[in-house]
Amino acid sequence: MRYRRFGKTNLQLSVFSLGTMRCLASQKTFAQTLRQAIALGINHIETAKGYGKSQCYLGEALKSEVPVSRGQIYITTKLTPTNDAGQMYEWIEQSLLDIQLDYIDCLAIHGINTWEHLSWVTREDGCLQAIQEAMKAGKIKHLGFSTHGSLELILAAINTDLFEFVNLHYYYFFQRHKSAIALAHQKDLGIFIISPADKGGLLYTPPATLQKLCQPFSPLELNYRFLLSDRRITTLSIGAANPEELIEPLQVSDCPEGSITDRNYPLTPEEVEVLERLNIHLSETLVTDLCSQCYRCLPCPENINIPEVLRLRNLAVSYDMTEFGQYRYRMFENAGHWFPGNKANRCTECGDCLPRCPEKLDIPRLLSDTHQRLNGTPRRRLWE
Repeated sequence: MRYRRFGKTNLQLSVFSLGTMRCLASQKTFAQTLRQAIALGINHIETAKGYGKSQCYLGEALKSEVPVSRGQIYITTKLTPTNDAGQMYEWIEQSLLDIQLDYIDCLAIHGINTWEHLSWVTREDGCLQAIQEAMKAGKIKHLGFSTHGSLELILAAINTDLFEFVNLHYYYFFQRHKSAIALAHQKDLGIFIISPADKGGLLYTPPATLQKLCQPFSPLELNYRFLLSDRRITTLSIGAANPEELIEPLQVSDCPEGSITDRNYPLTPEEVEVLERLNIHLSETLVTDLCSQCYRCLPCPENINIPEVLRLRNLAVSYDMTEFGQYRYRMFENAGHWFPGNKANRCTECGDCLPRCPEKLDIPRLLSDTHQRLNGTPRRRLWE
């Protein structure tokens, strides 16, 4: 296992973190997964108030089932933004009770997804008041935020200078937040990449086309290496449902010659060649239908998240990532501000987006095609 400095928190975190959203089958499964993670060198555990029984399972495991001292691991929990300081203080106290701790290493405001959420955090009488009181009392050591919001919102949140770390969606197949990575690094924020296997493309179960294009690597391994080759990134979340799901990811973090000291770990020529192959295949299969993700087509009068819809189409057509596309597309209109936007069948063919597209794409036709490919039964959030 390698370890990196988590920005201005100065914590030395393992390059993989255990996210606990999926290991909720039972207290026993949770404890087994946690024990395995710690045995393999993971020292950062992420939970959240919204992850079902995760906080309680973690508290019980740390108390009686996992032989590790408090100073050997770092705990992050997440609480949603609120405009009620009293509510936030109650949540903090309840999280401490559930996890059975005197203090939490890192608190992330969970889901600064809208401009209203950001206003709740920055106003003097908002939730930040309660968090700062808890920090003064030693109950919270470091403050950060997670987000599913727009790039503009993420940059604004980083620029408040209120935070020491950020939890971001950023992967090989989704590089929209590249400038947020740059700004967070400039501000010396720790950078925690969330859900690189699941929301990064359902890479635990990749389609045959993608597997073939990524040879001699697995798509999961290649995505992890793409991220870890960027020294600005501190740690990646593994949302393991059981101990076995930790094995393959952690092979990527093995230290050269047994050293635990991290180093510049650039992509190899072989890895660069495979990434170039993926780019060429994307261009050759989509030809004149390739959406470059410039976002100039927005705003849409019907509130369709056109770039994200067409990104999912890009992946489905080029790499046969249809299962992933369906998984994400079906969340439109079902996940609120966690995945905003309407489905593509809301398009009225008004034509507003057409003159703004530098590729001159026939966007209404592509939206209709995407809906036909990817629509189906709505998906529930994992912890529901």
